[in-house]
Amino acid sequence: MLYVKIERIKSSFWYQSSNFFMYQHNISFFLATLLTIALAFPHLAIADTRPRTQLRAEIPTPETSISAKAALERLFTSTQIQTEWFATEFLVQVPIEQVRKIITELKGQLGNYQAVQSNAQDYLILFNQGAVPAKIVLNSKGQISGLLFEPPQAKVANLEKAIAQFKALPGNVSVLVKEGKITKAALNPQIPLAVGSAFKLAVLKALKSEISLGKRSWKDVVQLQASMKSLPSGMLQTWASGSYLTVQTLATLMISISDNTATDTLMNLIGRQKIELLSPRNRPFLTTRELFILKGKENRNLLKRYQTSNQAQRRAILNGLASKPLPDVSDFEGVNPVALDVEWFFTASELCELMSDVADLPLMSINPGVANPKNWQKVAFKGGSEPGVINFTTWLQAKNGKNYCVVATWNNSNAPIEESKFMALYSSIVAQLATR
Repeated sequence: MLYVKIERIKSSFWYQSSNFFMYQHNISFFLATLLTIALAFPHLAIADTRPRTQLRAEIPTPETSISAKAALERLFTSTQIQTEWFATEFLVQVPIEQVRKIITELKGQLGNYQAVQSNAQDYLILFNQGAVPAKIVLNSKGQISGLLFEPPQAKVANLEKAIAQFKALPGNVSVLVKEGKITKAALNPQIPLAVGSAFKLAVLKALKSEISLGKRSWKDVVQLQASMKSLPSGMLQTWASGSYLTVQTLATLMISISDNTATDTLMNLIGRQKIELLSPRNRPFLTTRELFILKGKENRNLLKRYQTSNQAQRRAILNGLASKPLPDVSDFEGVNPVALDVEWFFTASELCELMSDVADLPLMSINPGVANPKNWQKVAFKGGSEPGVINFTTWLQAKNGKNYCVVATWNNSNAPIEESKFMALYSSIVAQLATR
């Protein structure tokens, strides 16, 4: 994302505050996390203090008097959600008002509630316009101590109807669904759009090429420099300058949590021009730090000069940014789209090609995006966003061996985008492919 929002990332942590440029969205979001700031996504999940692997539907005891399925149904059928339905430790993390807000938003996005379907320890909440996979945990008193809402899925009959709904979104939209080399569905796949942190796929491909040529190794050690530190998403911006990290660690952080400082460090290591060879349209190829500085509130005159300059002049401007401090992170909180012409531009076809070149790397599967890894043999994901920009790029290998690539990008410079609507449509496509 271009401005600081919270990314929801599937990780070993219950909550992770990171954010800029992409959602690493796994996106099983935990409500407690998501609600720490203005909702990055209007749908989300609620968490207890146990690892996600322990989220399960517990068998009711005489003390509980309610099943997990009934507890879920009650959330969506009652006129008022009651405090006593939740464990005290749960409400310490997530106030009851926030729970009510999330339930209301889910119903508002997906229409009238219909039913809850159970499948072993998983549940599917059905609405007339879509569905939400969910998990729930009850304590011995029958109170909710853990609740997970996964990415919602729009109710779309087939790929053609999904494409039609994408086409109806305001602004510019590009979608590409491929099975192997065959295009199954497409909307403007050759139109370059801003993609946020999905550009990091190009950085990873350049790094992989350097390693395959023997010029670098995953085990190479790099020293963290103050001049490479960026703003979130990520965590390396908080690490001490001079810290040592392997190339493998930097690449893993760049993809799995979209760490901007890791990205800029790798770009400095590889060299800007080598990355530009993979994407001639993006010259000069910006670092995240440079983009933050250009779009900082105090640098709007500099931004305007950059926008009206030729390539050589732009390179000179970027050279002059080395001495400029990073703007305050507050510059990028709750803002409308700004200068979407200063970004990273890729077509859906280009992103599919980049993804296919790096999907074999194990680090690409740490964050599966909106796909449920249980439904696939392998998932590789990268996404990106900022106000006015969102992209999801996923490579999927089905259990029958078929490979798919699903790319969707939406740009709207006139207003913030409805990320939940975009995600629901995208999730519906992935879900349809899983049943083929």
